Amino acid sequence: MRYVTLGDVPRKRHIQVRRNGAGSPLLTEEVLGYEGFSGNETILYHLHSPCRLSEVGGFAPIRREEWVPDAHVHRLADINGAPAGGDPVAGRQLLMYNNDIEVSVAKPTESQEGFHRNGEGDEVIYVHRGSGKLRTNFGPVLFRERDYVVIPRGTTYRFEPDPGVEQFWICFHTPGEIETPNRYRNRYGQLLEHAPYSQRDFHGPIELETHDEEGEFTLDVRVRGGVQRYLLDRHPFDVVGWDGYVFPYTFNADDFEPRAGRFHLPPPAHQTFQGPNFVICTFAPRMLDWDPEAVPIPYHHSNIQSEEVMFYAAGDYAARKGVDVGCLTLHPSGLPHGPQPGTVEKALGMTHTNELAVMWDTFKPLKLAALWRDHDDPSYAYSWNPDREAAQPR
Repeated sequence: MRYVTLGDVPRKRHIQVRRNGAGSPLLTEEVLGYEGFSGNETILYHLHSPCRLSEVGGFAPIRREEWVPDAHVHRLADINGAPAGGDPVAGRQLLMYNNDIEVSVAKPTESQEGFHRNGEGDEVIYVHRGSGKLRTNFGPVLFRERDYVVIPRGTTYRFEPDPGVEQFWICFHTPGEIETPNRYRNRYGQLLEHAPYSQRDFHGPIELETHDEEGEFTLDVRVRGGVQRYLLDRHPFDVVGWDGYVFPYTFNADDFEPRAGRFHLPPPAHQTFQGPNFVICTFAPRMLDWDPEAVPIPYHHSNIQSEEVMFYAAGDYAARKGVDVGCLTLHPSGLPHGPQPGTVEKALGMTHTNELAVMWDTFKPLKLAALWRDHDDPSYAYSWNPDREAAQPR
């Protein structure tokens, strides 16, 4: 990520800084960084100590309801029917997880009370439907449909969805770090010319909002497998300036520049982010393979060491039958998968695709949560066999 600065930042780090010159109180400098003092970092300047508390509240462990199917098969879930409700954080409904990633669905209908901070992981929110503003201690970040909203750990935030607008989000949490893929960056960290996006496509806070307010402000911090509540007596957005490489930002799927080849390119061509033992990819509308003998949809492949999950966000999916926008497919490790019968022949001669999908591949097995069970379509496992009447594997 590029270097950004907002607000008033002194000429040197770690020196005495006063907001209104001599005689006014010293500002409090906070270094927020990864990997101790070895990774990317940002320095923030507060009016008051960010450690200041009024009261320590309760701790609530995060509960997960796992669904263990009886059969290991390819699966389809239509989450259009997942219930709406709750606020943008507490209303997230767990879909799947392992030690590297959690994926939830959120359809918030309530405003977020107080503030939230993820103290044990980075977050990515894919906005399938909706818009609004993410208010943070770095400043507000606007979001809209098809945005990936990337929130580094340690960010204090509050979502403010636009009123009257349907919200439908796919939410990722990882104890690791969300990054652009290594192969897109040079040795200095700058995105290369062949990357499918540039620094101009990433949009951070639009301005700095500094609050010097007393009152009662609740802050929930995700830590140690649960949520710890605190009561603050001052507004947490008291930052007067910051600079560095760690801050929340958005990237819109429409700004992903897809690649095409003479013959079909594999999924890594669509990679957008990387995390520990997983990737997130954007399958954007694109031109298809141009060789006269090319097969312009994915070839069959075996996920020997990975789990592939696809969220269908827009368009018409040539390689899949009976899969609509708002559906998910899970192709687990150990099983080959590919186009369903008839789709290869139908696709011959196609010159472009208008589909949009978000895919995540994990290199460790995924556990399913109760939400998937509630929306699972067991007939999908038989969709490659037109001669077999759909049964009901569970």
